[in-house]
Amino acid sequence: MKNIRKRRKKSELNGHPAMRDESVRMTKITPRDDAELDFLKKRSLISSIIIISFFAILVSRLWFLQIQQGEMYSKQADNNRVRYVDVAPPRGNVFDSEGREVVTNRPSFNVVMSREDNRLDNDLLKKIASYLEVDVSDLLGKIRKMADEPGHIPIRLAEDIDWEKVALIENNRLELPGIRIEVVPLRVYHYGNYASHLIGYLGEISDKELEKADPGIYRGGDLVGKMGIERLRESDLRGEKGREYMEVNALGFEQQYLKGIEPLPGSDLHLTINMDLQRAAEDIMAAQDKAGSVVAIEVNNGRVLAAASSPPLKLDEFIGGISTKAWQALLDDPRHPLINKTVQGQYPPASTYKIVTALAGLGEHVITPETVIFCPGHYRFGNRTYRCWKRGGHGAVDLERALSESCDVYFYQVGQRLGVDRLAGYANRLGLGRKTGVDMEHEKSGLIPTAAWKKRRYNTKWQEGETLSVAIGQGFDLATPIQVCLMTSALANGGTIYKPGIIESIRDPDGKLIEQFEPQVTERFVGQGKNMKLVRKGLIEAVNGKRGTGKPARLKNITVAGKTGTAQVVRLKQYKHLKEKDIPYKYRDHAWFTCFAPAENPEIAVTVLVEHGLHGSSGAAPIARAVMEAYFKDRLQEDQDLAFVMVEGRYNDPIPN
Repeated sequence: MKNIRKRRKKSELNGHPAMRDESVRMTKITPRDDAELDFLKKRSLISSIIIISFFAILVSRLWFLQIQQGEMYSKQADNNRVRYVDVAPPRGNVFDSEGREVVTNRPSFNVVMSREDNRLDNDLLKKIASYLEVDVSDLLGKIRKMADEPGHIPIRLAEDIDWEKVALIENNRLELPGIRIEVVPLRVYHYGNYASHLIGYLGEISDKELEKADPGIYRGGDLVGKMGIERLRESDLRGEKGREYMEVNALGFEQQYLKGIEPLPGSDLHLTINMDLQRAAEDIMAAQDKAGSVVAIEVNNGRVLAAASSPPLKLDEFIGGISTKAWQALLDDPRHPLINKTVQGQYPPASTYKIVTALAGLGEHVITPETVIFCPGHYRFGNRTYRCWKRGGHGAVDLERALSESCDVYFYQVGQRLGVDRLAGYANRLGLGRKTGVDMEHEKSGLIPTAAWKKRRYNTKWQEGETLSVAIGQGFDLATPIQVCLMTSALANGGTIYKPGIIESIRDPDGKLIEQFEPQVTERFVGQGKNMKLVRKGLIEAVNGKRGTGKPARLKNITVAGKTGTAQVVRLKQYKHLKEKDIPYKYRDHAWFTCFAPAENPEIAVTVLVEHGLHGSSGAAPIARAVMEAYFKDRLQEDQDLAFVMVEGRYNDPIPN
């Protein structure tokens, strides 16, 4: 009750007029400040603008990242979890003229390391080195070599490892982050080292090659053709790379394979080469331990049936990269196995050039078939004596006998009557002195001299005595084996010069024809049909006559026409009286033999060059015979079978070597 009274009393006091006046006096009304109000409004507006701008920038950035650049960042995100590697395509296969596999592929296993998620760890390298049984320094060298390549390109640490190493690495994958086994196709040479210079080999692309290569096609570590058809037809054989995607975790371990792009195999090459003839040529060269070249060409279309260069390359040594020791051995070999002697070897054509001299003499009317020249074994011109290979001389010889017995004195005098420039004109028309255009790399053009050439080359006048040497294929004359074979083909077919063909067709992996190569005529030697018949007659006598120099090339019931040649390497008086076997190898003469058959209806021309083989008759002609026997084997076998039922020696006994 007491509290109620106090509240009532207080309320009465507040309601008293005096008290109300006092309250009014105490409440002071502040006048409005417009400047302060404007300041507050501005601050509020600026704050609003800042807030709106912040959210606008935030929204714009989110739009830029998620909409404008969303696809790019999505790919980057995928790259953090998805790794891709290029998959090497199988190279195209190579077949011979009979459709037999010459070069194909087999799977090989390489060890590769991805650099995207891995650091260079010494312990990891030591483990890999121990599994692969190599030095750590070897691995470091391969890693440094790839330092400038993009990080997604894996480093190839080892190539073509065996099954034991594959199993060892696969069983220890948890200890080897970023290390995996790569399966790539590797070349298989079904005929071993046969046609090695023609086919060539593969090797890792060099830095110099990589600079010139299309970066969309080639990467460091890729295998490319280094020689032969593998190099010349790289674009046809290589195929198109595929791509393999895989998901990896933060440590770089593969989790699962994703969908990828299958590689596209390269195109197949079908060659004109017949491996039976190729093998026959190389086998006899190897059996006699000869260095040189054997070429066989179809005379009516220019297709190359065999192109052997001896000694051959050991193609297996080049698989996965040739060792330094093996490469040095090739460089040091005095028989020069790295040179494709078929197109790179340049030799004096020797007496095979007498075909040119004979045609030029007939064509320029300085001789006739009946022209007789006496050979006493030497010919005196100026202050020098030019000797014939037959010291006692051949006596009186006409054109046919001069060709069959290869009389030097006869052709000395024909050459003297012609002059060097007219000789050169006929040689050029027969394909000498220029490249043939065959699909073989680094082909040489040889040399057919003229008076103008000597003036340009030596600033010296041509001497008439030099013409005598040129007329028998010596002096400045140089020719490659394929040029001599092409000349022989032209003589056999009546004067048509073909571009020698190595590739018959290119087909896709399904066998569909992409390109067919037809015979190409480069020149026709017209107006010499009659003269060519006369020269062919002399070459028939050279093989089948009693005193012919090419008798070792005879075939039973197949008429062979041919010409021997012995090319002088160097004239050294100190070896003049030595027996041939006692003359140092590098100073011995080269042996030539070129021929065609059957002489009545020519099909094939064969040319043999044996380095330091001494004589064309004994050193080269038997090799040509072996190749022709391989070509005519079916007809020769038929003749042998028929000989048992035919009467009275219609078939002669086999002719001994």
